[in-house]
Amino acid sequence: MDNVTISIKNTSNPTIIKFEADKFLTQHESYEFNTIDDAAPSPLAQQLFYLPFVKKVYISGNFIAVERFNIVEWPDVQNEVAEQIETYINNGGVLITDTNIKKKVPVTVYAESTPNPSVIKFVANKKLVQNYHEFKSIDEAKNSPFASELFHFPFVKSVFFDENFVSITKYDIADWNDITMELREFIRVYIENAKDIVLVDKQNLEETHHKVLDAKFETHDDISKEIINILEEYVKPAVASDGGNIEFQSYDAESKIVKVILQGACSGCPSSTFTLKNGIENMLKEMLSGKVNAVEAING
Repeated sequence: MDNVTISIKNTSNPTIIKFEADKFLTQHESYEFNTIDDAAPSPLAQQLFYLPFVKKVYISGNFIAVERFNIVEWPDVQNEVAEQIETYINNGGVLITDTNIKKKVPVTVYAESTPNPSVIKFVANKKLVQNYHEFKSIDEAKNSPFASELFHFPFVKSVFFDENFVSITKYDIADWNDITMELREFIRVYIENAKDIVLVDKQNLEETHHKVLDAKFETHDDISKEIINILEEYVKPAVASDGGNIEFQSYDAESKIVKVILQGACSGCPSSTFTLKNGIENMLKEMLSGKVNAVEAING
């Protein structure tokens, strides 16, 4: 390969600068390294970490970005770093030795309030789990490293995962204004580092979950099936947007009472009774005329 020329490009972040090559350096892959140990698969990144001001190294298709500590300013050192990178590459230096390493995907997480003042929903820009999971204590969370770590925060009362969000229920001793930023950043970093959310095979879990649901669905009477379908189509999406979940539990043909299980932000929510009576109950009464008298909730 012909010699590579490195040019210096500023970024919107004054602590990060890009050293851009006039040729592709990787096969359209991106790698991020936070420490010299983290950089074991990249001899170039390891070499850069020997510079005392280097905080983070990011290698992408045609550039290497470096984040600095505040002990120096880029104008004082950027030319020497560019020359070091250019010399390394043109002398046949290897950028990445292990292309099978886990690559970090940039993750964003935003906090969203819910109808339950004790619960905040943290929404990520990637899928976290195939199916919902709820943990009421650290003992229940033994199969979820993520939930276990969240329970180490003294104000976390329960954890609920579904699709792309985490709903956290707090104890009353804490104020959301004091803990939301800390929780959001912890969740973002955890997800970005591609750590396990739950210790199960996702594909097998999904297949098993659907098989169980399908088998259970077929055991219900026709009215129960209609109720389940209405909840799935009309109620679940709205409940999920509030950071919770609803599951059908039972239908009594004599009393015409429907029992449902509320989870996540919906569990123990002060407004859940209003939602049940003025939303779900009225909907079922209207769509299943004469078949439903009331809806009762059981907190998950």
